[in-house]
Amino acid sequence: MDLSALKEAVATLNADDAFGPRLSDEAWEALAPLLTRHEIRVGHLLLKQDEVDATMYFLERGSLQVFVTRSAPGTHRVAILRSGSVVGEAGLFGRTPRMANVEAMSNCVVWGLRAARLDELAVRSPALALELVRGAAGVLAVRTRANLERAVPLS
Repeated sequence: MDLSALKEAVATLNADDAFGPRLSDEAWEALAPLLTRHEIRVGHLLLKQDEVDATMYFLERGSLQVFVTRSAPGTHRVAILRSGSVVGEAGLFGRTPRMANVEAMSNCVVWGLRAARLDELAVRSPALALELVRGAAGVLAVRTRANLERAVPLS
């Protein structure tokens, strides 16, 4: 499984909510068999608000828009994510409904990490699993603070 484009995207993303850990080649090799590759076509939803899913995705290629569907007519765009971003990180921490929709703005390649696979990694390589959890929690913290500062509704 070739993760070279994903590794490059994650390593070079320059954004406040970038995934912090700079994983070694060995760490990516240990992670590779736990990831599932998905191609998402423009206009299709990767995540749907209110659905329960325990998967975090790494965006290798493309762009995604994150938006909340309000109870009143219309939607509210929360963010646009570029290659190297992670999305769905909250899914690793609890079996709660998704807070937003995530739609492909272009054809995308994403790699999914399910919480159950992270649990497997924790048994085999606790240090790497902890680094991934810290990275995901860091992204979640930055995004939550930004949304609170902008008064963006999260559900």
